[in-house]
Amino acid sequence: MLYAVIPAGGSGTRLWPLSRAANPKFLHPLTGTAATLLQATVSRLAPLSPPADTLVVTGAAHATSVARQLPEVPEANILVEPSPRDSCAAIGLAAAVIQLRAPGAVMGSFAADHLVRDEAVFADVVRQAVAGAEQGLLMTIGIQPTHPETGYGYLHCGEVVSGPVRRVVEFKEKPSLEVAEEYVASGRYFWNAGMFVWRTDVFLAELSRQQPQLHAGLTKIAAAWDTDDRERALTEIWPELPKISVDYAVMEGAAAQGLVGTVPGDFGWHDVGDFDTLCEMLPGDRDGNVVLGERSDADDDVAVKEGVILHDVADSLIIPTTGRIVAALGVRDMIIVDTPDAVLVCPRDRAQDVKKLVDSLKERGSEVL
Repeated sequence: MLYAVIPAGGSGTRLWPLSRAANPKFLHPLTGTAATLLQATVSRLAPLSPPADTLVVTGAAHATSVARQLPEVPEANILVEPSPRDSCAAIGLAAAVIQLRAPGAVMGSFAADHLVRDEAVFADVVRQAVAGAEQGLLMTIGIQPTHPETGYGYLHCGEVVSGPVRRVVEFKEKPSLEVAEEYVASGRYFWNAGMFVWRTDVFLAELSRQQPQLHAGLTKIAAAWDTDDRERALTEIWPELPKISVDYAVMEGAAAQGLVGTVPGDFGWHDVGDFDTLCEMLPGDRDGNVVLGERSDADDDVAVKEGVILHDVADSLIIPTTGRIVAALGVRDMIIVDTPDAVLVCPRDRAQDVKKLVDSLKERGSEVL
C-alpha cells in the first residue's frame, strides 16, 4: 500500500538520563511493554507496509542498534546518515531511494519516537492520507487537538478537497496560550505531528522547485546508494547539503501553492517529549504510579515492582534500569530515573526543565550525556 519511512534521530534531551546521544529514546522500551518506541512504530505500520517496504533513516552511531532491534527489516532498507542534516535531508534521501526502486510510489514518514494508543484508527487515517496522496497532494496527518497546547505547531485548514481530506492553508508555529485557545475554538486547526504521506515523484518535484541544491545532492546520493559508489557520494556530497527541516524546506511553500492536504486523526497520539508526558499516557497502578518494567504488587501497603519499593507514593514515574533497588517514601508527582551513571529526581511539573540539566552538563564538558 505504501513505503513506510521512519526517521530515527535526535537525542531526546528532556528524557535524560535515560535517553542519551548514543542511546536515544526511540531505542528504549517506553511503551508500557517490552517493545521499544522504534519497534512499536514498525509494528504499528505493519498492516500498511510490510518490513520489505519499510525504511529507517538513522545516524551511524545508532545503525547497529536499529538493525539489531529490527531483524525483519532488510539491511538495504536501513539508510545511514553520516551526520545529522535535519529532517528534509533524511526524508528526502528516503524519497529519492524509493523513487529509484519504485517510481511514483506512495511513501509515508512517521517518527520513531511517538506513541499511538488506537492503532486500528491510526491505520484507517493513514489509508485516507494515501488516497489524498494518490490525487497528487502532499499530505499531512493532523491531530485533533484535545486542549490548547503551546508546545506543538498547528495546521490551518481550509476547504474540503474530497471526503475527509482538507486543504492546508498555512503551517503555524508554536503559539502562545491565548492564540492556541483561539485555534482550538475555531475548529480549523490541527496539531502538526510531523507525519507526511505523498507520492515520491510529487514530493521530489516540489523539493526541486523550492530547494534545488538539496534536491540535486540527494538525487546524486540516491543514484549511488545501491552501488559501490555510495560511500564516496556520501563523503563528498552529504556534508554540503542544506540543513533544514522538511516543514520549512517544502511543506510551508507547498501549502502556499495549495498543494498540501490533511486528514484529521484522533487515535491517542503522543509525542514522547518529556517524563511528565510519559507518566500521563502510560497506565499506572491503583495509586497512579507508573513503573516501567513488570509489576508484582505486594500483599501489604508497600508495593514491590521490579526492584522498586513504594510506600505512600502517588502519581509518580519510576524507571529502574540498573537492577538495584529504588525506594520511595511519602512523595507525590515525582520522577525518579535510575541509570548506572546518573540518577534523576525531579517534580513532574519541572519535567521540561530537564534539558537545562543537560545544557549544564554540556557546559562542564561532562561525559554523562
